[in-house]
Amino acid sequence: MGMTVYFDNAATTRVCPEAAAAALDAMTERYGNPSSAHGPGRAAAALLEDARESVAAALGAEPGEVRFTSGGTEGDNWAVTSALRLMRGRGNHIVTTAVEHDAVRKTVQKLAESGAEATFVRPGPDGRVSVSDVAAAVREDTALVSVMLVNNETGAVNDIRGISEMLRARGSRAVLHTDAVQGFLKVPFTPRALGADLVTVSSHKIHGPKGAGALWIRSGLRLPPMLTGGGQEGGLRPGTEAMPALAGFGAAAKVGKALFPGSAQTMRLVRARTAELVKDALPQAVIIGAGDAPHILSLSLPGYRSEVLMSFLDAQGVCVSRSSACRKGARSHVLEAMNLPGEVIDGAIRLSFSRYSTAEEAEYFVKALLQAAARLAGK
Repeated sequence: MGMTVYFDNAATTRVCPEAAAAALDAMTERYGNPSSAHGPGRAAAALLEDARESVAAALGAEPGEVRFTSGGTEGDNWAVTSALRLMRGRGNHIVTTAVEHDAVRKTVQKLAESGAEATFVRPGPDGRVSVSDVAAAVREDTALVSVMLVNNETGAVNDIRGISEMLRARGSRAVLHTDAVQGFLKVPFTPRALGADLVTVSSHKIHGPKGAGALWIRSGLRLPPMLTGGGQEGGLRPGTEAMPALAGFGAAAKVGKALFPGSAQTMRLVRARTAELVKDALPQAVIIGAGDAPHILSLSLPGYRSEVLMSFLDAQGVCVSRSSACRKGARSHVLEAMNLPGEVIDGAIRLSFSRYSTAEEAEYFVKALLQAAARLAGK
């Protein structure tokens, strides 16, 4: 076997050394409960606030606006369900998109089964959701608008600022949430520049440990907690904090902020090189979407099956995905919502890069893909 190429960073990333060291320290040295009043507890509490400050700084936010979660899925569930509770009495209508991560999409569907109304806005052929289409869906009783910043399958970047300005111009009081899990430290933004009320981010997408994330809550928004229990996270997210994961998250955010935007440029160059090599080697390949985000490349070989291509690539040490790693077996709802031909959807694979990705890996991937296509075609 040749080299190992990990092009599945939208699914998860390699934990960086700084984050791993911080997590180990939290497990073996500063292992106290942050809610305890003794010395080890105070040391853990200081570590917790250091992590919060680092994540807030990477977001361009204030520490008091950042509440830690177990990851993007919890953050999305909390934002969607609690925003609707907050707006009870003002409306029961949700506007979201047909291309959201299932953490939003299925949560909205569940709320709709319980009496809420929901409108799912479809994207254009480039994968983006237009502000005008969102505006057409907004009603006087719209309580929540939830539109992801960067799509996890196509890398399409949505105009959250434009949606915010539209809502203000309409006089809408709807809460605006954006799932920014794939946008955090990939594309430049701050929650306030977006005009959002709620922003979800995750640790393991930025070279931090799994099991940690954050929900940014705009100051002044009295979002109800999703869980009940102790008084952790300002009483909004009870439960003893997962300190190793959160310490690692803080370290990863600090390093990621220091390296951004250079890391984004690295990913963009590798993405561009990969797309160029694919088109040269396999002219029949289809590049899906507008290619906005620097770290995601969705492509298809019509006439081939993505799962078979992935099997051949895996045997060559190349790691890619079919669509979202959170979905197994089913056709991509994102690509279906884009109205792509069936043969394009069935032959689609997603590549996703990190700051560790290289042009050499891109070249190896394309050679492996070419070999897979040739063998499957019987050539």
